[in-house]
Amino acid sequence: MPQINFTLGAYSELFMLLAAGTYVVAFLAFAWDMATSGKVGQRDAALLAGQKAEAAAKAEAKQSVLAGAGGGSGSAATPASPKNAGAGTVEVADSDLKYRSRRKGARVGVALSILGLVIHAAGVLSRGIAAGRVPWGNMYEFCTTGAFLVVAVFLVVLIRRDLRFLGTFVLGLAVVMMVAAAVAFYIPVGHLVPALQSYWLVIHVSIAVLSSALFTLTFSMAVLQLLQSRREAKIAAGGLDTGSFMRLVPSSLTLEALSYRINTIAFVGWTLTVMFGSIWAEKAWGRFWGWDTKEVWSFVIWVVYAAYLHARATRGWTGARAAWLSIVGYLCVIFNFTVVNIYFSGLHSYGGVSAG
Repeated sequence: MPQINFTLGAYSELFMLLAAGTYVVAFLAFAWDMATSGKVGQRDAALLAGQKAEAAAKAEAKQSVLAGAGGGSGSAATPASPKNAGAGTVEVADSDLKYRSRRKGARVGVALSILGLVIHAAGVLSRGIAAGRVPWGNMYEFCTTGAFLVVAVFLVVLIRRDLRFLGTFVLGLAVVMMVAAAVAFYIPVGHLVPALQSYWLVIHVSIAVLSSALFTLTFSMAVLQLLQSRREAKIAAGGLDTGSFMRLVPSSLTLEALSYRINTIAFVGWTLTVMFGSIWAEKAWGRFWGWDTKEVWSFVIWVVYAAYLHARATRGWTGARAAWLSIVGYLCVIFNFTVVNIYFSGLHSYGGVSAG
């Protein structure tokens, strides 16, 4: 068994702290981008609506003059009001999610996210080297590694698609995970308990962490989908657009389609997580399935996301119903990771700190 390097473990904790601080600043940059860019879009839309109304009024006045000169007795139409110009139209980002703007706040947020990810990688790697094993053997390590993968997946997707509107949600969730790891789940670097000393830890938990990271992205999209859908319905009914920051977000249909594709990939990963966990259970305890609390809730998560995919693909469950199913699935993931690990006893319970 390798010797624990406590000095390197202390450096790992410092890297984690620096990464969390950098993520906080990135979160603020993305929030600033949403606020300022939304206001600019709202101002430009109002200006354009005013210009259209003014042009319509001039056209109506010209027609009235011509009608009067020609002896027409018909009354002129009422000029369009600048306040109501463009009513019923919803301004959203393009559905192809291509880059078309160079927003300063978003660029700062992305740059800080990359910097935070590099520091975070140093923290995860130094933790693994200090312990002489993979750095996801307990809830602290699962949480910090999970936050790393959430940000990493987000930045990788940014290479091809403009998902900077998700930055506030993704970085906010990453900060919450880092704070939870440091405050609620902290464990000094050390050896694994005997039950986790298996190569299946690398396979089973790594896929679970990656799947959870993808579910985190789709959770963010589902929340934005509900907000955007409500905004679209309000504007279509003639109401005022009070959610100007949502102009940077694509339509609810685009969010739903993208979330569905990512959930499909994550569901495959979670299926492999359950399968490999069963194989590990047979190696460790002599049975593939024993209805342990952790096993039950892992299966519940699988059922919820399977129902989401099935309902949307074959039953026509779209819109808010699909979004809520995705949100319920993610809440089950959080419940499985926190409440089940801490408060339920079973074969997967190792002092309330196991990620297995």
